[in-house]
Amino acid sequence: MVFGQGFFLDLLQRYGQAAALFKARHSKTVTLAAAGLLGGLGAVAFAVAPLAPDAALLPVQTISENVATVEIGPQLEALADHGLELSFSEVTRPGAALDTTLRRLGIADATTLAALRQEPALRRALDGRAGRLVHSRVGAHGELLELVVRMPAESSGSAPTHFTRLTVKPEGSRFAVRSALVPLETQTRLASGTIRSSLFAATDEARIPDPVATQMAEIFSAEIDFHRELRKGDTFSIVYEAVTADGEPVPWNQGAGRVLAAEFINSGKTHQAIWFESGGKGSYFDPSGRSRKRAFLASPMEFSRVTSGFAMRMHPILQRMRAHLGVDYAAPTGTPVRVVGEGVVDFAGWQNGYGNVVHVRHGADRVTVYAHLSRIDVRKGQRVDQGQHIGAVGATGWATGPHLHFEFRVGGVHQDPLKIAKASESVPLDPAARPRFTEWARTVQVKLDLAETVGSRPAFE
Repeated sequence: MVFGQGFFLDLLQRYGQAAALFKARHSKTVTLAAAGLLGGLGAVAFAVAPLAPDAALLPVQTISENVATVEIGPQLEALADHGLELSFSEVTRPGAALDTTLRRLGIADATTLAALRQEPALRRALDGRAGRLVHSRVGAHGELLELVVRMPAESSGSAPTHFTRLTVKPEGSRFAVRSALVPLETQTRLASGTIRSSLFAATDEARIPDPVATQMAEIFSAEIDFHRELRKGDTFSIVYEAVTADGEPVPWNQGAGRVLAAEFINSGKTHQAIWFESGGKGSYFDPSGRSRKRAFLASPMEFSRVTSGFAMRMHPILQRMRAHLGVDYAAPTGTPVRVVGEGVVDFAGWQNGYGNVVHVRHGADRVTVYAHLSRIDVRKGQRVDQGQHIGAVGATGWATGPHLHFEFRVGGVHQDPLKIAKASESVPLDPAARPRFTEWARTVQVKLDLAETVGSRPAFE
């Protein structure tokens, strides 16, 4: 088929008219799209041109055919009337006003904004409230097509199972607001990382939520002292649950669920943990089926900063070298303190330099001490379970700032708490559950191996 120069000029002129009309209605979008298209064409030309054969060596063949041109008018009108729809997602910020949030969601139409300000449910959900997951669809002129707010259910409790979905849509001259209680879902997520400076710097780089990183530290705390034994180049892989609302990780608890499996290589030694449930209870085991649960936790607090270990030190008040017969943990006043093993409260009250203190007896000769508490939540003679909260961090007694002083005594002699935790006995796996555990361990190991390949880019399974 033969096309003359006039045909191409006429075609370019017609499409030029269409582009001008489209740009007049959607100028900003056209500008961005055109820039991207020209940039892309430039890149393609640069990449392909050098590979093309010499045009002089190509055979020439002429084909003639009559071509009927289609009316351009209707095409121009359809192109000009093509509607644009934009989508925005936002996690609301602390103290942000409703108006500010709506504008960040692309809603710029004055009439729409005025109407939304009058919606009580929307004001309660967004005005000054942080951690709401919001999604909007708007037209080319900022008019609202749909607004969806996902937030914690009012009676969600400490372990929420549902979330509230608030939907706003235009219906005629007004907006319809509907609220629904929807179940949360969990998805399995994989991630891995390498220690370069600290545990949390590495987990942040891997985009692992802080609650998940804390769980991992807790799981391996009896084998690894994350304050003193962490080494540059240590690696970890992790399989964990992400709690989602309509497929999006929920922001109000950073989308964190349970750690299902983890591997940590510290100074060349591999540590593994697998979550397994049997008889309605769950615990972590190594791949051989040995429980990672010990008679004593390594720390009376969730992963926290140790400010003074079990060693000689300069006493902050007496200003002289003195043996420090416990471990100090820096934490804000009010941070919960937990008992490291099951036992009976031997003392709960005020004791000189210890301030508010709790003593818990574990069997005949072992006692743990929790000092400088701002609050005591147990009484003498009360039986406590491992992990139960017994008080809160404070600065009572001889304390220069809020922290927890923790001691472990065996037969009246002070011992290093971490060494006691490492040496404490573990709980064995029920023999009847071993075949099911073995099968589950194989499945999880595949996921851990896959997690190693995703590096610092977590992926849903």
